Amino acid sequence: MEAYTREFSIPFDHEQNVFGAKDAYRRSLEEHYHVTLVDRNGTLKIMGQKENVDSVERILQQLLELSMRGNQIEEQNVNYAMTLEQEKQEELLTSIDKDCICHSVSGKPIKPKTLGQKKYVDAIKDNMVVFGLGPAGTGKTYLAMAMAITAFKNEEVSRIILTRPAIEAGEKLGFLPGDLQSKVDPYLRPLYDALYDIMGAETFQKNMEKGLIEVAPLAYMRGRTLDNAYIILDEAQNTTPAQMKMFLTRIGFGSKVVITGDASQKDLAPGTKSGLDVARTVLKSVEGIAFCELTSKDVVRHPLVQKIVKAYETYEAKQRKRGKETKQK
Repeated sequence: MEAYTREFSIPFDHEQNVFGAKDAYRRSLEEHYHVTLVDRNGTLKIMGQKENVDSVERILQQLLELSMRGNQIEEQNVNYAMTLEQEKQEELLTSIDKDCICHSVSGKPIKPKTLGQKKYVDAIKDNMVVFGLGPAGTGKTYLAMAMAITAFKNEEVSRIILTRPAIEAGEKLGFLPGDLQSKVDPYLRPLYDALYDIMGAETFQKNMEKGLIEVAPLAYMRGRTLDNAYIILDEAQNTTPAQMKMFLTRIGFGSKVVITGDASQKDLAPGTKSGLDVARTVLKSVEGIAFCELTSKDVVRHPLVQKIVKAYETYEAKQRKRGKETKQK
């Protein structure tokens, strides 16, 4: 088949951002779509089969627009643009990029990077209770934290409450030294990390001292009524059904709740039901409660994390299939 050629113009000051360090993104496009990209004085020639040339041009247009909006193009942007192109999605990276939630303390804009994340953020805006479900690296907790801090700064809520069950991730940590706060801090460290990144350590400490931000184990929620608060329950797959019910019945007037969890990473004792699994069954038809399923496509950490998550999903699906076949026999 005869090679097709299309010219595409990229301003010089955006070339490195769009093509990546040492032309890494450019080579990725060439290898994936079997095209050749030749740059001559700001004019890029895309050569290959017409369908592939059209796809590469659409991807480059999106990456260039992101760059012209001031974004630093990352490998995840390129990979996700290729995924959207492959699936013939009408939504584009540029439409996802419009929703900036807030800025981190370093000035970096915090915004959804995938369609799944955009739907998750939209669900949080539109519902009183949202369950964000999905594997590690999909931004469940971080985006919820950004939404909470934005609501707090805009005085939509008077305080932020962050909680998670204090269960070891497959290890026994033994008797930790120090007072009660020192003992529970290791379990809550991921929440602190996100707060420091978005709000800054000094601002966080001031608000925590005033009682406007609270980070506590789930057990501390019993017996309370939480009005006018933004409440985030993290690692919800490690709750029992009783704990989940207790937590959900704490919600007061003017509050918003985000519950995040990864059903594939339970640390509960064998045979113990997860409160997250039960809640999905019990609350699936309740108005005002939304369930958002994020997948390996929504992973925004290092690209290798996406491959690891996908590999585990495939392995676990095979294991479940074998288990069903064994039971039928």
